Amino acid sequence: MTERGARQVAEMGRKRFVVVDYGMGNLRSVLNAFSALRANAVVSHQKEEIEGADAYILPGVGAFGEAMRALHALNLINVLSEQVLRRRKPLLGICLGMQLIAQDSEEMGCHDGLGWSPGHVKRLEPGADFRVLHIGWNDVAIAKKDPMFLNLQEDRNFYFVHSYHVVCDDASVAATCQYGATAIVAALQNGNIFATQFHPEKSQANGLRLLRNYIEFVERYVPYEGRNA
Repeated sequence: MTERGARQVAEMGRKRFVVVDYGMGNLRSVLNAFSALRANAVVSHQKEEIEGADAYILPGVGAFGEAMRALHALNLINVLSEQVLRRRKPLLGICLGMQLIAQDSEEMGCHDGLGWSPGHVKRLEPGADFRVLHIGWNDVAIAKKDPMFLNLQEDRNFYFVHSYHVVCDDASVAATCQYGATAIVAALQNGNIFATQFHPEKSQANGLRLLRNYIEFVERYVPYEGRNA
């Protein structure tokens, strides 16, 4: 058997991840991170690939309204909602992907989101001494360690690039950080739905550890269909 064939056989018994491609994400860097962790991951927007997956990554870079239009245009919302909400398959939203799962956004107008997690996307207001664009490394305070924030390095810092953030109640918050006068929700956790405002794929050792935690969660996860139907 060839090396490629052996790898394909080994992957047959592993959970399959789809990085959702709706034309607005740093897809390659996300896929590279999952490949480095030996996850069985592909980039796709095809309905059959999405339905056949065990878990999802929803990345994103850009404007909220444009992203929602792209998801609608590719007919991705219904199929993803079926898999994530009814079939309870795990999903990890990253940066704009985290904002898209909220109820709505005020970025350049008022736009409905996917509504998978309670919350509203608001513009950052860090104060006069800070730029609105929050870019760079920031320490996070962890509210829910298990499963996403297990076994991190001591510094617990991650890489952020954003001008809007999710405002929600404390029950959904997995981690926070402070940027000027603004307390930012850095991560969310609602059952099978996880999300980070930061970019784990760009956050070196801690980011890879978080992605590994997500992979390991998915590998042992058994969805209970209809729990939230």
